[in-house]
Amino acid sequence: MSQAAPRWKRLEPDTRREQILECAMRLFGERPYADVSTTDIAREAGVARGLLNHYFGQKRDLYLKVVKRMLLMPGLEESVPMTGTLRQRVERSVEWYLDTVATHGKTYVAVTSAGGIGADPDVERIIAEADDVAASKTLAFLGLKVEVGSDARHRAMMRSYAGLVKATIREWIRGGTLSREDAHLLLSEALITIVRDVFPHLSQPGEEQAPKSGTRKGRDDT
Repeated sequence: MSQAAPRWKRLEPDTRREQILECAMRLFGERPYADVSTTDIAREAGVARGLLNHYFGQKRDLYLKVVKRMLLMPGLEESVPMTGTLRQRVERSVEWYLDTVATHGKTYVAVTSAGGIGADPDVERIIAEADDVAASKTLAFLGLKVEVGSDARHRAMMRSYAGLVKATIREWIRGGTLSREDAHLLLSEALITIVRDVFPHLSQPGEEQAPKSGTRKGRDDT
């Protein structure tokens, strides 16, 4: 007679930590923050609560890790070719971002909405830092790092664009008022417009802004 298989197997610390984090992301997306306990997360992950606390501390600490994971999603440079026209680069990067968000869409909406953990300064700080990192990454990905990446106004405009990204994803994931195709269209066209039509209007400090002439026709491939 064979022995029954163990309920869970021993994993390397990094693997176990990642497993717990994945379970936490799923539960925080399915229920309000107040309705999720560390006991729930530990049970879902098949570990003792003491091990969860050892890796992540208290529930709030684990939630902050979830927020960071959802907003500081790595992999753009490795996954999306930094070649082609502006439109091609933008559309590929937006497609990659929507694919990545869709994996934990409800959690993304939960951590970027006004609800969640409430008015927590640490959450607000993480979101602000993530927006700034995303702004710099986006400028670099679009080939604008040398020309405008050091200008705080360009980064501020990209952070403003990040607000549109969050709102658009909420409409798509939670409200269902926008389709995936709608979200892709809005985010792509808005980013192309910002880079192609708005950035050229920004003069350097001390410079006068020259009037812009010409039409938009034929500039999609810049």
